[in-house]
Amino acid sequence: MKFLSWNVNGYRAVWRKGLVQDWLKREAADVYCLQETKAQTDQLEPDMIHPLGLHGEWHWGEKKGYSGVATFSKTVPDRVERGFGLKAFDGEGRVLVTKHGGLTLFNVYFPNGKRDEQRLKFKLDFYDAMLKEVIPRYRKRGEDRILICGDVNTAHKDIDLARPKENRKISGFLPEECAWIDRLLSAGFVDTFREFEDGPEHYSWWDMQSRARERNVGWRIDYFFASENLKPRLKKAWLSPKVLGSDHCPAGIELV
Repeated sequence: MKFLSWNVNGYRAVWRKGLVQDWLKREAADVYCLQETKAQTDQLEPDMIHPLGLHGEWHWGEKKGYSGVATFSKTVPDRVERGFGLKAFDGEGRVLVTKHGGLTLFNVYFPNGKRDEQRLKFKLDFYDAMLKEVIPRYRKRGEDRILICGDVNTAHKDIDLARPKENRKISGFLPEECAWIDRLLSAGFVDTFREFEDGPEHYSWWDMQSRARERNVGWRIDYFFASENLKPRLKKAWLSPKVLGSDHCPAGIELV
């Protein structure tokens, strides 16, 4: 199965340009996960909700034009859940959980903590809730084959951003944010991209105002994390920096 994830930074904008349709046609994946859709379904035409014959599931926040996630799939998921089931977080429309056969997929748009200390705390609380409450809940139900994908809004190690020294005190590369990824991996997950690529200069986000993408001065903040029991099925993982339309590029994996 082929899975793709892309923070589109505004679904309606990339749709109007035909970029998301071209991407969906070209990739022919089994499941597509979009983040930062910035749309509620009453703002969309039917062919945008279920594009190109795919089944679409959506979760959006209370605030229009903000946040939001969507999951498109060739077949209807066995089960769909919206949010963590935690009131503190679910009003922002950041989480879609879908089950595909024996695999549970989390499509997550993790919070950004750069605005202020309060927002950083919200981000770290969101991280902790996922690790301490959400993942254990699914494992207790016997759903231990888990994929987590999306815009995590944190680069893990120095190799994952172009200028680590300059950004060590910036949210997105704070020690406590990077430590959460360490904790996730210690809890039985693998960073799928690093299973295939251990070199530098592989990024998924670039600042648009400084034209950083042209110079490849970026951050790798978009991931697929897989539970370790999926590792034998992992065929490949990649980033697609040539796909344009957003300040992020897609990430992908293929399972056998």
